[in-house]
Order: sequence, then C-alpha cells, then structure tokens
Amino acid sequence: MENQRNILVALVLVAVLLFGWDSAMQYFYPQPAVEAQQAAAADDATSSGRNREGGLTNAADIEEEARDLETQLGDAGRVAIAAPSIEGSINPVGARIDDLTLNRHRQTVDKASPPVRLFSPNGTPAQYFTQFGWVGEGVAVPAADTVWQTEGEALTPETPVTLRWDNGQGQRFTIRLEVDDNYLITATQTVANTGSGPVVVQPYGFINRTSRTASSDIWNVQSGPLADVDGSVDFGTDYDDVDDAKVVNLQGRSEWLGFTDIYWLSALIPDNGDAADGSFRALGDQHYRADLIYDAVTVQPGKQLSRTTRLFAGAKESDVLEAYDEAGIDRFSLTIDWGWFRWFEKPILWLLKSLANAVGNFGVAIIFLTVIVRGIMFPIAQKQFASMAAMRALQPKLKSLQERYKDDKQTLQQEMMKLYKEEKVNPLAGCLPMFLQIPVFFALYKVLLIAIDMRHQPFILWIKDLSAPDPLHILNLFGLLDFNPPGFLAIGVLALLLGLTMFLQFRLNPAQMDPAQQQIFMIMPWVLMFVMAPFAAGLLLYWITSNTLTIAQQKYLYSRHPQLKEIAAREAEEKKRKAEEAKAKA
Repeated sequence: MENQRNILVALVLVAVLLFGWDSAMQYFYPQPAVEAQQAAAADDATSSGRNREGGLTNAADIEEEARDLETQLGDAGRVAIAAPSIEGSINPVGARIDDLTLNRHRQTVDKASPPVRLFSPNGTPAQYFTQFGWVGEGVAVPAADTVWQTEGEALTPETPVTLRWDNGQGQRFTIRLEVDDNYLITATQTVANTGSGPVVVQPYGFINRTSRTASSDIWNVQSGPLADVDGSVDFGTDYDDVDDAKVVNLQGRSEWLGFTDIYWLSALIPDNGDAADGSFRALGDQHYRADLIYDAVTVQPGKQLSRTTRLFAGAKESDVLEAYDEAGIDRFSLTIDWGWFRWFEKPILWLLKSLANAVGNFGVAIIFLTVIVRGIMFPIAQKQFASMAAMRALQPKLKSLQERYKDDKQTLQQEMMKLYKEEKVNPLAGCLPMFLQIPVFFALYKVLLIAIDMRHQPFILWIKDLSAPDPLHILNLFGLLDFNPPGFLAIGVLALLLGLTMFLQFRLNPAQMDPAQQQIFMIMPWVLMFVMAPFAAGLLLYWITSNTLTIAQQKYLYSRHPQLKEIAAREAEEKKRKAEEAKAKA
C-alpha cells in the first residue's frame, strides 16, 4: 500500500514537472525555430511576439516595411556603404546611417535567403538608425531635416565619406565617416568657427530603434539596453525599465552603450579620454534611444573642435568582439551575455569551433566533444563501476536489514550507513560522472543559445540548425499534417532517441531496493524526453551521444567485472520470478 502511494505521488510530481516545465519554458525560453515563426507571422496579421532572432513578426508590419524600404532606399541622393561585412547607405538628410545589412549572416537557413537587415530608415516599422550632430548655445546647428553635402561616392574600407554643412553664420560642420573590414564605423565630427565670436557646442551621437524588432529577452540572456559604465557592463536594464523611468541616466563614465539582441548589437564608443554622458530614453510607441553626448566646449574664432565616436553595428561574433577588445574597446567581448560561467563556456566554444574546422560539421564536432568529455571521465567511470560492484555485493545484507527494521525507518537508515562505512562503500559514487557533466552540459546549452557561430549550423538530413529544436515531430507525422504540437509534445527523432538511450542506460544501473524508487527511475527517461524536446538539437545530440558512450562503457566494464554481470543476471531472474508469482496470485 505504501509503495502504491509513493508511486502515485511520484506520478503526480512527474505531471507537475512535465506541464510546469513546458509553461516555464514558454515564458523564459525563446522558440528558436525561425522559419516556423516567420510562417506563423505571415499567417497571423496580429502577431507581435518576439523571437530569438529578432526582427518583425507582424505580417502587416513586414509588408509595410518592404514597401517603405523600396520607397526610401530608392533615393538617388544616398551614399552607398560597401564593406566586406556590411552593406547599405547613408541618408544625407539628417546625416543618418539608417540602411545596413550584414553580409555574413542570412535571415534563414536557406542559403538563398537575403542577408540580415540591422538598420532601417526612420518611420519604417523596423526603424533602427544612428545619427550624429551637435547641440549649440546661440549658434545654428544642423537639425534632423538638414540636407548635408556629401563628398565620396561610397563608404568603403579604402574610401571615407565626408558630410558637410555650413550654417551661414561662420560655422562649418563636417562628419567624416570611415569603415573597417568588419562592423566598425568611425565618425569624426568637426566644427570650425570662422565667425567673429566664440560658440559653445556639444557633439552627440544617438541610436534610435524600435523594440518591435528586438529579440526575446529571456531570464539568462540580455536583450535590450546595454552599457559599460565605469568599467562594469550592466545587463540589468530592459525596455520595460526604460518605459517606467522614461529616461535612464547612466551614473559614471560611459565607455560604450547601445542596444543588444541575442545575436546583433549596435553600440556607440567614445574616443578614449573624451568625457561623455550616456542615457537611455523611451520615446513612446515602442521607440527608444541610446544617447551619447560630450561635454560642452567653447570654440574660439579661428579654431575648430573635433570629437571621434565609433559605431559598432553588426553581429556578435566572438572573435571579432575580442579583437576589438584587444584593440582598446575594453570589455567589448562581454556584449555577449556569457553569464557567470564564461570561463567555462568560452573554452567549450573554442573547442567546438576548432573541431568543426577540422571535420567541417558542427554536429560531428559536438559528437567529438562528447567523446573527449567521456574519455576524460573514463577513469572516474571505472571507479563508479567498482562502487557499483560493491553496492551489488551488499544487496543481500541490505535486504536483510530492510526485513529486520521494516517498521523502524530511522534505525534502518542508521544501520545502512553503518554497513556502508564498514564495507567502505559510497552509495553516491555512481552519481559523480553525472555531476561532472553538468558544467559541460550547461556550457553547451549557453553556447548553443547565444553564440552566433552555432546559428544555422547544419548536422545531417533534416537537422538544418543545431541551435534550434528538432523541426520534425512525430505527432504531425514529420510535417505531413498541418499543425505544430505544443512544446512538450513536440517529440522529434532526437527526443525519442534521448529517451531510449537514457532508458537503456538506467536499465544497466543497479536496481533500487525501494520498488517505488525503481519505478521512478524507469519513468524518468521518458519524462526527460518530453522536457528536453523543445531544446536545441545540438544539446540533444550531445546527450544522446553521451548516453550511447555511457552504455558502451558500462558494457565494457561489465566484461571487466564478471561478478557484476552475474549479480545482474541473478537480479533479473529474481525480478522475473517475482513477476510470475504476482501474476499467478492475480
């Protein structure tokens, strides 16, 4: 009766875990299947949810954006941007950098899909742009509708572009733009005073964007305002915080500031030594601005003032960010939200990239990573099996204690601990390999979630993106039926293999003395199959490979420890006998 009650309680807890986990993941974890999300957005004109990739999800907005881009980007006065990593154009009205696409990254896994668009002009549904200018006291300064004169046919790494404007009062304003081979645009703002009296000006730069294109802001990855203030990167501010405060003034020296998505970043970086204040402000209607404004300076007649600001607008590629970090943009590599365990996640990413470069496939690299991890832990596995052998040898004595103290649980526990101590057996030793794998498992989970190196990386056949869930589901007959099952029922081939390999692994472990515990151990693989189904395919691939290697290790070590095999055979025979007796009684 007590065992039945324990099993019933266990099943209730399993149900809570299963359905509660799915609800929690819907809230905290993004749904990474980008193509499915885009298709759903196209079918639902009222859709406005965010996804892991970022970008518009509302069908009406997407259509309007396409029309607006065709109209606004067709202006003949625009100056082209043509760099290896970015392309786009500069709007001479307002001196805005408002048209940028990322050459190295596609919108979907389809190689023919267009490049990711980061910046869009003001007034479009996806507006996202940068503008440089001045605030002045008693002097006419360029405004948002100022039409600048341009010098230079195109902004390339070899050819800068200069924007000029004369206020007709003796002050000439210029913005010289340069671009590197990656994602950094350098803007040098200069005001020359040829008038008869001094003028006071404050150079500034700002990034304006809508949160409609923001990626999902989840509990362990920042998406929203981001800044480095006084040598510390702040991940604590999101769009809701800015909405509540209206203006968030950064207290301290702003080393850089901007907006981050999971994969994309825009940031303004003042030149070293130039004091600048930073802030974030809500403009209403889901529009936000990151402001960088320099201290006011008096420019005497015959003098000029220059300030240099760098704009990063691109993908958060770890190698590129680290190179900028080493070049003097301190802590810029931390724009990737590694969290507290970056000391472990970065080596995992480095190893994965090294293996992928060697074998040409990130899925195969994950398999090799698993082999390396299991190989390192093989000596521990041997000790685990020695502990298992000792535990199984103790089974008769433990059963005797159970029968003797079946009505006195406290004394039973004391006697069992005493027996373990006398026989020098650690009942928890078998759990050590699992605990040691947790850091690797979590690091791989975070790498798959945030590292753009893993985005759209295929494995084989239907696995086109290891950072997204298995796209084929058993319940819709692998896409033949026109519906998508909810997260915890989205069981694909990988999730099924995970449950099966885990079940086989548990079958090889020593039987639990408590029948209720044994039942739970037999149910858990299938519960975890449902729980893990919405996770990235690469993570499931790692776990399946790990389970398979563990089974192989157990088979090998069973061959090295014949007494374990004999005990297991006796236990199996005992189980069979008891099952037959129970059947006969029934």
